[in-house]
This record gives sequence, structure tokens and C-alpha cells, in this order.
Amino acid sequence: MTIVSGPVVQLCWVVDDIEAAEGFHSEHFGVGKWTRMPDVRFGPEEATYRGAPADFTAHVSLAYAGDLQLELIQPVSGESIYTEFLDRTGAGRSWSHGGLHHLCFETDDLAAAVERAHAAGLEIVQQGVMAGGLMSFAYVDGARWGAPYVEIVELTDDMRAFFAAIRTGRAG
Repeated sequence: MTIVSGPVVQLCWVVDDIEAAEGFHSEHFGVGKWTRMPDVRFGPEEATYRGAPADFTAHVSLAYAGDLQLELIQPVSGESIYTEFLDRTGAGRSWSHGGLHHLCFETDDLAAAVERAHAAGLEIVQQGVMAGGLMSFAYVDGARWGAPYVEIVELTDDMRAFFAAIRTGRAG
């Protein structure tokens, strides 16, 4: 059963030093300008983690390599799949502690994609809505694909416009 189809729209690394990770990707792989959003919070009214209400904060940074969005996430507080991932990869080794966390697909019907994931026996490990309803997301356990997680997102036109501004270098 196909849960979602289409191109991968994003690769994400979860790290413990977002500034160092931005520098590494820019210096060694030619990634241009990063747009950093500090202290992005998801509270219990907006997110779940392993089926329970979640309350976590993370720094997020976005850039593009062509049309592929690159994301860096640094957990700040609270339990999430981001802190779980860092715990599993071994805390404190270096900025690169962490690693490739997820790949992302976009859908125009997240609820239907989540339903298909459940029907296929796949676990939704984290789910939520960004403040203002700009984006809804769900993370599927990606072990079957050899990836830690697969994110599925549904975006509003405003969020698409924000991403386009980042891609073209017009975002703050």
C-alpha cells in the first residue's frame, strides 16, 4: 500500500550544535544561506510523541540544495523524536553527534496518509501542527526503509511561500 508518493522534498539532520552544522554544510558542500528559527515550540495542544501529548522546543535551520530542502534541528527542551535520536547516537561526541534523521514527502491530505500508514501497520511516532496551522506533520517509523524516520507534511500556501523565499534567498 502506497502511503505517499512523489519526490523527497527534504533531508533533515538532528544535531547538538546547529551553528557548527550550518558551517560544516556551507563550507564543505556549498550550501548557501541558512534561515534559522530559534526556539520553535510544540506544546501538548499541537503535538504528540509516541501517542502522548508532547511539549518540546527546538532550533530549526533551513537551506536549499537546488530544489531539495535541507533542515537542521537542534533539540532545546522536552522529549521528542529529536532527543530520542540524539540519545541513541551517543551524546557529546562532537557537533556531528546526531546525523541524518529523516527524509520528507509532501502530501495534500495528511490525515489520509496517516490512515494509510496505520492500515499498513506503520507506527506514527510523532505528529503535530505548527503554530498558526501553517504546516501539519507526521513522522512514520522508517526502519522498513533503512531510515530512522519518514516525515509526511501538509503545507499551507503561506508556508510554501515562506519556503520559496528561503530557496530564493529572500527570507530573513
